Amino acid sequence: MNDALTTSLQPLLADARKRMMAGMARLRAEYEARPHTATVLKGRATLVDDEITRLWSSCGMPAAAAVVAVGGYGRGELFPASDVDLLILLPERPDEALQSRLATLVGGLWDIGLEVGHAVRTVDECLLGAADDITVQTNLLEARLLTGSAALFGELASRYRDALDVRAFYKAKLLEQEQRYARFNDTPYALEPNCKESPGGLRDLQMLGWIARAAGLGRSWRDLARRRLITGSEAGELRNVERFLQHVRIRLHYLTGRAEDRLLFDHQEKIARVLDIEPTATRRASEVLMQRYYVTAKMVMQLNTVLLQNYGSVIFPDRGAAIVVNARFQVVRELLDIRHDDIFERHPAAILECFLLLQQRSELKGMTARTLRALWINRNRVNAAFRARPEHRELFVQILQQKRGIVRVFRKMNEYGILSRYIPAWRRIVGQMQHDLFHVYTVDQHILMVLRNVRRFTMGEHAHEYPLMTRLIIAFDRHWLLYVAALFHDIAKGRGGDHSTLGMVDAREFCTQHGLAPEDAALVVWLVEHHLTMSRVAQKEDTSDPEVIQRFAQVVGDERRLIALYLLTHADVRGTSPKVWNGWKGKLLEDLFFATQRLLRGATPQEALGLDDRQEDARRQLRFHGLRPGVEDELWNWLDPVYFMRHSAEEIAWHTRVLYYRPTTDEPVVKARVADDADGVQVMVFTRDQKDLFVRLTGFFGRMGFTILDAKVHTTRHGYALDSFMLQDPGQQAVYRDIVTLIEHELCARLQQAGAPERPARGRMSRQVKHFPISPEVSIRPDEAGRHHVLSLTAADRPGLLFDVASVLADHGIRLHTAKIATLGERVEDTFLLTGQVLSQDAQVLKIERELLDRLQV
Repeated sequence: MNDALTTSLQPLLADARKRMMAGMARLRAEYEARPHTATVLKGRATLVDDEITRLWSSCGMPAAAAVVAVGGYGRGELFPASDVDLLILLPERPDEALQSRLATLVGGLWDIGLEVGHAVRTVDECLLGAADDITVQTNLLEARLLTGSAALFGELASRYRDALDVRAFYKAKLLEQEQRYARFNDTPYALEPNCKESPGGLRDLQMLGWIARAAGLGRSWRDLARRRLITGSEAGELRNVERFLQHVRIRLHYLTGRAEDRLLFDHQEKIARVLDIEPTATRRASEVLMQRYYVTAKMVMQLNTVLLQNYGSVIFPDRGAAIVVNARFQVVRELLDIRHDDIFERHPAAILECFLLLQQRSELKGMTARTLRALWINRNRVNAAFRARPEHRELFVQILQQKRGIVRVFRKMNEYGILSRYIPAWRRIVGQMQHDLFHVYTVDQHILMVLRNVRRFTMGEHAHEYPLMTRLIIAFDRHWLLYVAALFHDIAKGRGGDHSTLGMVDAREFCTQHGLAPEDAALVVWLVEHHLTMSRVAQKEDTSDPEVIQRFAQVVGDERRLIALYLLTHADVRGTSPKVWNGWKGKLLEDLFFATQRLLRGATPQEALGLDDRQEDARRQLRFHGLRPGVEDELWNWLDPVYFMRHSAEEIAWHTRVLYYRPTTDEPVVKARVADDADGVQVMVFTRDQKDLFVRLTGFFGRMGFTILDAKVHTTRHGYALDSFMLQDPGQQAVYRDIVTLIEHELCARLQQAGAPERPARGRMSRQVKHFPISPEVSIRPDEAGRHHVLSLTAADRPGLLFDVASVLADHGIRLHTAKIATLGERVEDTFLLTGQVLSQDAQVLKIERELLDRLQV
């Protein structure tokens, strides 16, 4: 570092810092007084230009060098908290003295308050970097000379332009967009979208600008309209959606004081307020904002598709002649094209036919811009008269029955407003938010995710992910009926009342209108009615109880319905949020499915649970591990049938291998292992039964930061507790194999110590719960057999919650047998099987419920 230069620059840097702060404050005041995006974007870029130019000169940089703005800064746009991307261009590699000056320059820029991303390169190095990295190539595309050698910058610009392969650049940007979309599950309709990177965000618009500039097609939306790549009205729409997204991003940066581009729940209401968005009688201001955002994102995606195709026709003009499909359509450059501009007016059925053709012709990669425009313009032709025509209904059913392209065309039908006009009930769920803390998509997008999941079950390339689902659906006759059930299962959300019951009406009407056979219509309607039943039973009831399986089997009725419900339930749970699904939930559903299937095939309730088979399977596993026959007998004699019903054969064999030679040990035994799917830790505890044992265990796991997904509590005939737990790290940070030994050692030591249970820290309330608080609910009711009481609770999840519940139960002498812990995002829906003399007294039950409610308040 050049100490003398650094010292001499201090007064200049202090003045620059003051100018920057004053300038940014002035720009913010001007923007808030008259919100024009250029005030901030161009204004901040100009401020930064001036300070970089001054500092470059003060650092005595060589005349042959140059400093260049790249990326968004090169475009002359800087959001309030955006990084400043610079290229320091040199005629040759710097010597030590110049490196010192460059370090002083960059350090000075940070000192005046700029977050700088910089690269120091020669022209040759720039071109090599661009050849290897599409990001570097894109940044250089928008390079802008700030100060220094114009000749050197001119050489870079000239050689860059000569080396730029427009066709390769176009293909690379399309691939880049596909990869970016995949990171966001191909939807703009996340409840907390990224206004820059999500599909339909600013990045989509920037990409259109990059390709246009690379291909020499223009630098503004007006330029593109002049070249007839878009219409004048589309250019206006692009300007409007761009400004809206820019306003959102500017407000986010000002609100958070950092480069925050996510519309988090924390910010939505505040952003709505500063954008002067008012609430309505039925919706919060934040919901009105997000509805507007989703409409904007949809428009961006539509225009993005149109422009990319038009770019392609210019960049690749030599893709051959049109291939006639029929009197209405042709194929142009692997895209479906209407043969006449008025085709949808003269033949309204073609509105649905075009989607059917996309499915039937595998060579088609989409529709031409002209077709998409015509589709959008004519979407209102899908009205009551259109829906009533038998040929249109037949076309829609054909779309559902195709072997490929199901998800693709339904997403396109939704995007272009066709689906909401063909199924009127759909219109009410488009962009509808869900404030239940475990759905991360709007209602319409959740349904399309469920549709995607069902479709994936049928695809060989996903068989490794869903082997059982694939096997079941391949053997399921007319599996397209599950697509219909998926479309309608949540279609009545937000109307008030039970959405399952209301959705049945819509589903029945659709099936009747579309001529489905009575048995097929009955299946679809039943699935909509019961789409939550299997998940509820698996996660909240004691599925080791034969009576629970019998009741569920009576609801299901036959094996075809069971398979259909299992497939839909699996797809539905997976379609809520990536955080909600885990292997343990899959195991609960699978166990319930197989037990019910055996019962429906004629097994007795005991046989359905597979008790005898389970014991024999456990014995086979013990023999496999080298244990001689009969070693299990002493331990198993102390265990009653309930234990064998609640544990799998593999778990029974594991417990037996650990305990067969010490069934009456005085020392606590703790064993842990990574779960089969590596998505958690299983822990077994064997010790003499003691007061507050379950409270101590939950306290220990809570202090370690684990969520308890499942707990099975069993007391042997000789007074030992044999408890097992399934644990998961909610932050997904733990390397489970590294903590197995720690759990075994620490928990064993704690169990040998006397003293009261240690309470875990309560932890911080999540930001989602702050904005969508959950009022806790508690219910204690006897089960149908009258042998146990069932405690059901709903509350916001937090560390220490289960400890608090266990403490209340222990204080009243209540014995806990099983705990079903269902964590749905930030919400828990837990079920406990209890016994205790105090539960026979209504007044005491009411008192316990009140105590639990007090503890569950966050």
